[in-house]
Amino acid sequence: MLHLAWRMAAHRISSLLAVACAVLGGAAMIAATGVLAESGLRSQLPPGRLGGADVVVAADQEFHPSGDLPIALPERAAVPGRVVDRLAALPGVTAAVGDIGFPAALVDARGQVVPAAGDPRTAGHGWSSTELLADPRTEGRAPSGAGEVAVDAAAGVAVGERVRVVAGGRPAASYRVSALVDAPGAGGVYFADGTAAALAGRDAGGGGPRAGTVDLIGLRVADGAGERVADAVREEVAGTGLVVATGADRGEAVEPGVGSARSLLILLAGSLGGIVLLITGFVVAGALGVAVAGQRRDLALMRAVGATPKQIRRLAAAQSTVVAGVALVPGTAVGYLLAGRFRDLLADRGVLPDGLPLTVGPLPALATLLLVTAAVRLSARCAAWRTSRMPATEAVAESRSEPRTPSRVRTRAGLLLILGACGLAVVPLLSRTVVGASVTSVAGIVAAIGLALSGPALVGRAGGAAVRRLRPGAAAPTWLALANVRAYALRLAGVVSPLAMAVVFVLTYVFTQTTVLAATSGDTRAGTLAQYEVTAPGLGGLPSDTLSAVREVPGVRSAAPAGTTSVVWEYEEFGDPVAESAPAMILAPDTRDVVDPGVTDGSLEHLTGATVAVGAEAARTRDAGLGKRVRLVLGDGARVEARVVAVYDRGLGFGPVVLSRELAAGHTTTGLDQRILVRTDGTPGAERGLSALAAGRPGLAVASTAADGGGADTPPEVWVNLAVVVVLLGYLLLSIANKLVAATAQRRSEIAALRLVGTTPRQIRAMMRREAAVVAVAALASGLLLSAVPLALLGQGFLGRPWPAGPAWLLPAAAATVALTSWLTVELPTRHALRTPPAEALRAA
Repeated sequence: MLHLAWRMAAHRISSLLAVACAVLGGAAMIAATGVLAESGLRSQLPPGRLGGADVVVAADQEFHPSGDLPIALPERAAVPGRVVDRLAALPGVTAAVGDIGFPAALVDARGQVVPAAGDPRTAGHGWSSTELLADPRTEGRAPSGAGEVAVDAAAGVAVGERVRVVAGGRPAASYRVSALVDAPGAGGVYFADGTAAALAGRDAGGGGPRAGTVDLIGLRVADGAGERVADAVREEVAGTGLVVATGADRGEAVEPGVGSARSLLILLAGSLGGIVLLITGFVVAGALGVAVAGQRRDLALMRAVGATPKQIRRLAAAQSTVVAGVALVPGTAVGYLLAGRFRDLLADRGVLPDGLPLTVGPLPALATLLLVTAAVRLSARCAAWRTSRMPATEAVAESRSEPRTPSRVRTRAGLLLILGACGLAVVPLLSRTVVGASVTSVAGIVAAIGLALSGPALVGRAGGAAVRRLRPGAAAPTWLALANVRAYALRLAGVVSPLAMAVVFVLTYVFTQTTVLAATSGDTRAGTLAQYEVTAPGLGGLPSDTLSAVREVPGVRSAAPAGTTSVVWEYEEFGDPVAESAPAMILAPDTRDVVDPGVTDGSLEHLTGATVAVGAEAARTRDAGLGKRVRLVLGDGARVEARVVAVYDRGLGFGPVVLSRELAAGHTTTGLDQRILVRTDGTPGAERGLSALAAGRPGLAVASTAADGGGADTPPEVWVNLAVVVVLLGYLLLSIANKLVAATAQRRSEIAALRLVGTTPRQIRAMMRREAAVVAVAALASGLLLSAVPLALLGQGFLGRPWPAGPAWLLPAAAATVALTSWLTVELPTRHALRTPPAEALRAA
């Protein structure tokens, strides 16, 4: 069977090349998605500044909902300081260091902040943390007292020099450099341990929310005692919510945000996986349909000489498997390379930490092999099903034609899918959320699949209507083209449907992103009353005296701090517990003059203590109306119960929940304000005053709150989605082009017969060009019609108008791409077929 399949494949290179291209592209995308998923589950950061610690103890930075994947917690959770002494007393422990990190930054002689090698929010440490470095090389001595620091050797200063440092939210102060530290991950500023504890608000005698705590505990152990000590530590901290990390897991403790990044990879792979599998299956099935259709005569003759239906289907599956096997290996290799480029894109846009590598293992390749092979074999059997089941004589007779009437079951199923897609498209009217908007692209793809199923019947009826209305004096190429449309509706629908899917995919996917972005920007713009914001990105947070200084600037009418964090919202849905991670703003009651989230019930003036404000969509779907109590898990894992004091309707711009400052206090990594929103009298003097304030204070920056028209304010996920669209569109167009080339190449005998009866090459080219025009017009019209309803409902739900927001050039660009693809992929094979003498073409068919 395999030998016969290989011999048959050798005579149908053009059509099977389309299958090979479809398999190669599909394997590449599935493998890339698999690599991202595996990296999200298994990738680890290098240990960095914890390279010298054998065992690391830290708080669990994940929330574990029942029956679901863990949710990463981005804010650093604290560890009780008393645990350090308990662990230091364990046998085999040679050193136990309680490490703390807090905002710190060097200031150069010009008053500019020296860029930190790591996160400026945790660049400050106590000197004892250098014991956790791997083979540190130190020049000088440990800092002593409150006026000395040690810095990274790469900072460009010498021992004994004086430097200015902004640390722990205090104004810049002068320090003497007592030592230089050179080791992997040593970037930062090291203070005497007592000074570091005071700057971080961790000294046991202080009254801060994190007094007497550390960020993590690093242990150095005696040679050969690593596993024994790790087991003893696990027993010691059992039931306390602390986790023990060794080996490659130590990098997780360095940067809690890596958990969120890995969770993002899993979510990204999950969201991509469905659409990638759907498109790959659709394209591969279409390419195999064309390939098997070109072999119907061979299969019918085999039926005539005694082959059973099962043997026919096995032969089609074996032949397709041979072709898939050739394309799978390079396709999978390309997928691994594609995942690497995608990871670089995410890192460049700040979505992933630079140090987080991809995990390259065999599992994605194995999954790709199984999925693609199964899809190919199933599609081949389905494509050969009709020919294999027909009587031998009827199969031979039909091998040169198509069924007169398309399957009614197939047509009805396609129409039902289109109706179902219209039903799905209503979701944005009911849910003005990102999840609700994402249904738009799904509805478009479902409608395109429905078109693929019902297309033959629709195309046949349209072709028949066009032929009946054709004028008697129409040119011969036009009459032939329309006659082919009517007689070969299945063939035409097989190329119209993928092109229409490409149009639907691009329009719905891109316009969904741009519409959500426009709605979010509209909410933010309408709800932000402040004209300026003051930030300190290089300092890890704003110094504590910044707010009062801003309020004293002439022309400033109102200034209020604002921040962002993440929470896990626990609620019930249909009687089952649900936990969902969500971004959260941190506001104070006096923000009403700088922020207006569109409060419809309650007031932000009551946003004090254990209170929150929630978006109207969240209040409706989660039973969180005014006066209700909601259960939240804050960014550091602390469980709280808060009362709803306000409900607002600009949830896209301000998120589903707003926390009071008191509720968030002590539960963020730095404890500092991230930005100050400023409303002025609008005079140039106020702007100059703010600029002068920023110029006189190291690290401060003043920016307008107006949206950046250049795209700098575009969220990174928009660029990620755009990259996904480009890759998937490239795959679709390549597969469609190969399919059109194969379909045209299979018509060599038809072209030869026309030439033998007197049709000139010019007339044949004219006929094929008219067919290409019909394909392009039908694909564009179908794509636009299938996209119109979902996009109109999306625009109505998010923007209050029945059309989406987005680039106007996308429509003509899509039209030009479809027209060019149709023309090239029909014109070139036709010219090649016309070079072959008619008799030779018929003999080879």
